[in-house]
Amino acid sequence: MRYLIIIRDFLGWVAKKTVLLLGLFVFYAYGFLWTLKPRKAETMSELLDLFYYKFLRLEKKHVEVVRISGDELVTICRNPCPILRLTQFLGLDTRYTCRLISEPVCRYVLKRVDPKLIFERNYDYIRPYKDGCMERIYLKS
Repeated sequence: MRYLIIIRDFLGWVAKKTVLLLGLFVFYAYGFLWTLKPRKAETMSELLDLFYYKFLRLEKKHVEVVRISGDELVTICRNPCPILRLTQFLGLDTRYTCRLISEPVCRYVLKRVDPKLIFERNYDYIRPYKDGCMERIYLKS
């Protein structure tokens, strides 16, 4: 009986990893296709529009701009997030799944917009532990 539990747990782990890798593949494919058309942002305000509203397709009411300057954009997103829903469905931690699925794609897309852009997510301020997900995009000096 003990071995059956180990096998069941292992198969559950494999299934979860497969679903996460599929999510990563789908999001990367979307990011790749979206960046086929060259896009540029001259200001952080333009980047806010381009990245959050056009690429991520978030509604303005779901994006709080905490700080915006000539070289930095800090936001808190409170959108209905598919990665958050998937994470909760699988019983995983967003600090893991967002690093795996969301972060690499966001970095890829932003590098295609401007290679000097740096993307950071604050894993101390992320759902479901906080009321939103805090992200920082800034220009590498």
